[in-house]
Amino acid sequence: MTFLSPERLWLLGLLPVLAAVYLLLQLRRRQYAVRFTNLALLSQVAPRRPGWRRHVSAVLFLIMIAFMMFGFARPATAVKVPRDRATIVVAVDVSLSMMARDVSPSRLDAAKAAAKRFIGDLPRRFNVGVVAFAGNANLIAAPTADRDAAIASLDQLVLAKRTAIGEAVFTSLQAVRSFDAQARQDPPPAHIVLLSDGDNTTGRSVQEAVDASRLAHVPVSTIAFGTPYGTVDIEGETTSVSVNKETLKSLAESTEGKAYEAADAGQLREVYANIGTSLGFRTEHRDVAARYVGIALLFAFAAGGVSLAWFSRLP
Repeated sequence: MTFLSPERLWLLGLLPVLAAVYLLLQLRRRQYAVRFTNLALLSQVAPRRPGWRRHVSAVLFLIMIAFMMFGFARPATAVKVPRDRATIVVAVDVSLSMMARDVSPSRLDAAKAAAKRFIGDLPRRFNVGVVAFAGNANLIAAPTADRDAAIASLDQLVLAKRTAIGEAVFTSLQAVRSFDAQARQDPPPAHIVLLSDGDNTTGRSVQEAVDASRLAHVPVSTIAFGTPYGTVDIEGETTSVSVNKETLKSLAESTEGKAYEAADAGQLREVYANIGTSLGFRTEHRDVAARYVGIALLFAFAAGGVSLAWFSRLP
């Protein structure tokens, strides 16, 4: 819960003052009774006090005032609202290290299967594009609401040398900027989901990609996929292909995305599921002052009802 006008909350400081005034008046009445020395006569001329009941209306009134003050400060609650034209670009690493079989049946096959499921489970309001990257980056499925086209493009992935993470981000951003006729002046809200198992070895740097993403206000969430024990055979030589998590984490955090890690196909499916529930929304703060005013009115009616029922008068 937030307050759109927190400077108005100072009025809450008046509540202790009102309570103190009420207590002071009650003490003065008691002192007056004590100074009346003829107690027998006092009991005859003074009406019987209603005891604790006389305080109920005052307490209800103070609670009413408190809720009115909260309402005056315009409280607001955060609400997730679906983004119009929301676009997600899935970027998949197809460098030779993705041949590693530390993830069954291989890193690439597991990544393809998880990406297909992720795309298929996304709400229909999302537009989805696919980028493949190794030594360079290529848009293999332009952002569209056609799920079948995006999923089919994943079967076209071909392994190649080197890893161009920076180029993958730039190609994804270009896909967003060319989404429709108005995208260059009014780009759709977008998010890049980039899966890789390596470091940036060619093309533009990760820092350049960060700067471009921040300028376009497009977060990049990354998935570091694989285990520290992966190996591949390249031209007869066995090469270790451990995952560079730090590069991907830096890319995500610097662009206000999220960094994930997955060491097997099951974890990768969970990561994609988590990403799918968080993308495509914007957070709005909606004024809920009427809620507090309504509660204050209930306490006002309660204070008036109690006073009428017990004392035949309004407080």
